[in-house]
Amino acid sequence: MLSRHRTGLVVGVALCAAGLALFSGAGYIHAKAWLAGALLDHAWEQRLSGAGLAETRPWPWADTAPLARLQVPRLDIDRIVLAGASGRTLAFGAAHLDGTAEPGARGNSVITGHRDTHFAFLRHLRSGDMVRLQAANGDWKTYRITGSEVFDARAARLDAATGHNVITLVTCYPFDAVVPNGPLRYAVFAERVAPVGAGASRHSPQQQQ
Repeated sequence: MLSRHRTGLVVGVALCAAGLALFSGAGYIHAKAWLAGALLDHAWEQRLSGAGLAETRPWPWADTAPLARLQVPRLDIDRIVLAGASGRTLAFGAAHLDGTAEPGARGNSVITGHRDTHFAFLRHLRSGDMVRLQAANGDWKTYRITGSEVFDARAARLDAATGHNVITLVTCYPFDAVVPNGPLRYAVFAERVAPVGAGASRHSPQQQQ
């Protein structure tokens, strides 16, 4: 976990980098994404440590807060999951859909993200892949991918999966669509399995397979 001094240094350098990138066109977009990621990681660590409030906001004006952490060891994926899948929230990361089970809780927890950024990796997932989910209390749960499906968002109905512990990862489809905001969605389903590698580090996807 970063010390307060080191975290302040990282954020300070990030702010400088983002400021310089204002003059470099497309570089600004990448700097903004990098800075947001650094702030989200810091907010999540603050929440896990108990140093922050129950909902530690990544920046003062944010209308969301980190809710969980999602990792896919095979693809070296590590994502902070934010609360509330609004358009503004999805611009900064993957997000939990309100009204579905809390990440890690019994039921169907739906997590969504943009197909060209935070959830672009969904196209590379395959049945049998392991997914790890860290809840706000620090506990990790392990899930196995069971399949995927393309559906029409205008006609789909949410399966609450009462009595089961599952997560559904959703993004827009097709991945290479030229026109945004189409009705099709791509969903990947994963079911809870017995913990693997108990006691693994909270931070390294490579150690959590």
